[in-house]
Amino acid sequence: MGPCTVQDGLRQLKLTTYNSPNCGPRRGVAQPDMVVLHYTAMKSAAAARDTLCSPANEVSAHYLIAEDGEVMSLVPEALRAWHAGAGRWGAVADVNSHSIGIEIANDGLSPFAAPQMDALVDLLQGIKVRWDIRPERVIGHSDMAPGRKIDPGGRFDWRRLALMSHAVWPEDVAPQDTAFFAPRMRAFGYTATDDVDLLLSVFRMRFRPWATGPLDEVDAGMISDLARRFPVDVNPTST
Repeated sequence: MGPCTVQDGLRQLKLTTYNSPNCGPRRGVAQPDMVVLHYTAMKSAAAARDTLCSPANEVSAHYLIAEDGEVMSLVPEALRAWHAGAGRWGAVADVNSHSIGIEIANDGLSPFAAPQMDALVDLLQGIKVRWDIRPERVIGHSDMAPGRKIDPGGRFDWRRLALMSHAVWPEDVAPQDTAFFAPRMRAFGYTATDDVDLLLSVFRMRFRPWATGPLDEVDAGMISDLARRFPVDVNPTST
């Protein structure tokens, strides 16, 4: 365990390695093909680190990013960390086995600190190079577990990640009939629930957090564009 700096993207990451015992081999897949982003909802990054490294808690993540941009490596990327729990994304039911989990120190209500977002971008760049993970496979905990989880929440800057090719964002959106909304959500990856109101809530939290009111043609147009460009189970992997 100890601090170091590594070139992992555009800048040198301030990286500290810890060893969480809460991990094991991946099941049914040889390597990760997704990234799941979380916020910690704890009083400090140190408290979150202690929780993620305690065997009594049976939770972990591969990385934890502090507010000052320090990146804590908790579980080797090749191993299965215990961060996602129950949920689903497309055909993938065992999200832990398919993913790299990144916890970001944040209370869920505050903006994410600039050094923290810079570190996340660089960390994602390195992960992308090492594992060839496509930008549409970078998702939030709320995406794969709607109704159970809401992180990384409405204050998280998904558009910034998309502009840097580390996530996706709707483009060339034309209004669509709202009847298209639920099937397009499934086609994009939201397969954990069929509850349209819940699907709308998680979709807007990520892609349209300023919107209010009932499902409308703009929501349907946005998800139709995403589903057309990024259908989830093209080149599917094992569940």
